[in-house]
Amino acid sequence: MIIRETNFNKIKNEIVKNKIEEIIFTSNDDDLNRQVLEKLKIHILMLSQSKREDFQKQRNSGLNHVLAKIAKKNKIMIGIDFDEIILAKDKSKSRILARIKQNIVLCNKSKINMKFVFQKFKRDIYDLKALGLVLGMPTWMVKKL
Repeated sequence: MIIRETNFNKIKNEIVKNKIEEIIFTSNDDDLNRQVLEKLKIHILMLSQSKREDFQKQRNSGLNHVLAKIAKKNKIMIGIDFDEIILAKDKSKSRILARIKQNIVLCNKSKINMKFVFQKFKRDIYDLKALGLVLGMPTWMVKKL
């Protein structure tokens, strides 16, 4: 179940209703992402990369060392939106892949698992493992895909 809400109380109510499925939360608001990571029980935080603007001297990937530490403490995986990679065009695809590489480095330092999340375009597990290795995932992370 993928939750795309902007109101914290609505997110909380949807999570309370759903106790069976795996809960994936995604949002473009970094403050809301942190609030959900700290206070709610989700399984995967999927960071959307296509609508982000980079800073002048740094990429804005939506994940930093503080969020990584919170995700590690609460045993929450970081999700990569595979459909976003497939649907991106030219330069935006390279920027998305660069942001994902940055998130992989942060997750590797904090020992957080990552997972590819699909909605439309499903791929073979071996293709995903190969993509993960090309993007810089360590072998322990690729094994858990």
